[in-house]
Amino acid sequence: MRHLIQVAARETRLGFRNPWAYSFMALFALFMLGLLLINAQGYVQGYSGTTGTLLNLSVYLLPLMALLLGSFSLATEKEEGSWELLSVYPLSTASFIVGKYGGLALVLIVIVSVGFGLSGLIGSLAGASFGFQTYVQLLVFSVSVSLLYLAVAMLVGTIAKNRWQALTIGVSIWFFTVIGWAPILLAALGFLPYPLIKPVLSVLTLLNPAELARLFTVVKLGGGSIMGPEYYEWMLWVKRPTGTIAYIAAVTVWIGAAVGASQLIWERRRSRG
Repeated sequence: MRHLIQVAARETRLGFRNPWAYSFMALFALFMLGLLLINAQGYVQGYSGTTGTLLNLSVYLLPLMALLLGSFSLATEKEEGSWELLSVYPLSTASFIVGKYGGLALVLIVIVSVGFGLSGLIGSLAGASFGFQTYVQLLVFSVSVSLLYLAVAMLVGTIAKNRWQALTIGVSIWFFTVIGWAPILLAALGFLPYPLIKPVLSVLTLLNPAELARLFTVVKLGGGSIMGPEYYEWMLWVKRPTGTIAYIAAVTVWIGAAVGASQLIWERRRSRG
């Protein structure tokens, strides 16, 4: 546990020294504030054009930020030889990977929270802001989608041999799950018999962290009707009192599986030298 905390603290310090972190923070806050000032008159409640646009913006920006920060962190350890030095110490692979994830998760949470806080404060002073419940729901969405993609980034950084590979794989995952997901999904489902569409769609939604977080948030904000009849069962479980607990459980399993796979692959390569 002591080594894990040390790795997490080291990663947090490095993360806050990274100019990318502040660039993403400023960009996120700027776009969010711009949407508030342009589209909102007074307080924004529930699902609307403004919240929908902000969700789309977050889905584009936050996964890419998490993928680049996380994968580059692990790839840099290999390129610069830092891991060879760390491996001399009695540091387990699990402590190294989980510590990395924990430190970077703290950095991302601070980036998202400060971005929301700055834009919310300035927006309130200008007379354009989100209602409290809507604000909290959007913050939960942004944090959860960042943590989900950070877990994927750990896996990318483990597989990649250098930062160029990490960049290529990370951007490919981002493009497939965020940009190309809808057209690819429509094309694939078109080849399936109708009775199979709903179950396959449910499984694929669970496998895409961006879509999972977006769907949950849209339904929670009251915009479930735009999702279509294929997502009717999703709307039912999200609206239940246990819907939030089920979502937290799904996010936890997703993160645990990705980080666990990263640890296993890293340990296997470590044992082989």
